[in-house]
Amino acid sequence: MKKAKSSEKNRASASARSTGRGSKVVSDAPTVSAKWLLSAIAITIAAALLCAWGTLCILFWQGSWQLLYHPASAVERTPASLNLAFESVGFATNAAGEPQLRGWWIPGSSSASYTAVYLHGADGNLGDTVNALFRLHAAGLNVFAFDYRGYGQSRFAHPSEARWREDADSALAYLTGTRHIPASAIILVGKDLGANLALGLAAAHFDLAGVVVEQPLESPTTAILNDPRAHLVPAHLLVSDRWQTTSDAANVLIPSLWFYWTPASNAELDQDKPEAYEKAPARKSLIWLTNSPDEAQQFNSALTRWVDQLPGATR
Repeated sequence: MKKAKSSEKNRASASARSTGRGSKVVSDAPTVSAKWLLSAIAITIAAALLCAWGTLCILFWQGSWQLLYHPASAVERTPASLNLAFESVGFATNAAGEPQLRGWWIPGSSSASYTAVYLHGADGNLGDTVNALFRLHAAGLNVFAFDYRGYGQSRFAHPSEARWREDADSALAYLTGTRHIPASAIILVGKDLGANLALGLAAAHFDLAGVVVEQPLESPTTAILNDPRAHLVPAHLLVSDRWQTTSDAANVLIPSLWFYWTPASNAELDQDKPEAYEKAPARKSLIWLTNSPDEAQQFNSALTRWVDQLPGATR
């Protein structure tokens, strides 16, 4: 009996020792490769950078228009400030019959043969154009001026080249369709970026009487593409504006009058003609203006002389 108990005790002790050795040899704890860990960290960082870059692209796409266009909503001045009679009009109605664009109709004398459509630049709104409108009216023209969408009292929308062109086409449609003014009696007049728009519009509407441009911008989109943030994103793909002034000028087949500013010291010197002006194939005139007391007279004399050389038109 003692031998049996001793044998059982020995077997139990051996089993315990065997179990102990097994627990030391076999382990279920997972191990992580250092190579795998580094790869995971690199992928995470790359994904974060890609997300950040994508966010930057979206923000640039949404806000880059502000680098070129600077609209103002409050119209602080009207033609009444210069004792000009005018009519405030709304046009380009949507499906609900609401006008999308607001403008001013300033009638000339009963003998006015032409109507000037004034296209203002990228800054401000109609309230900043009153002096320019007065000069056109003084030249014997009916004047129609309006704010693009996003400017003044017109419907809010982010400005763009495409929207500007649509709005200008709407202005022409209003004059020809609602006021029954023939296209051959309409003169486009633009300043700064509005001059670039006028050239593009003139290239597309060869039935108009003529186009007058004051200091068109040589390359408008550089204001966007030269911004430091533009170098971080594919700006050319994100910005739809092109404003191809030279190619538009090359397709202008109606008479054109070009005004450019120059320092008074250069007024008597032979100056290189702007490239866009050189490309225009139809009858054209170039006037260099100086910031002098007789600048207004210079402008009016040149404009009146040019208008007098246009073929007559009837209302």
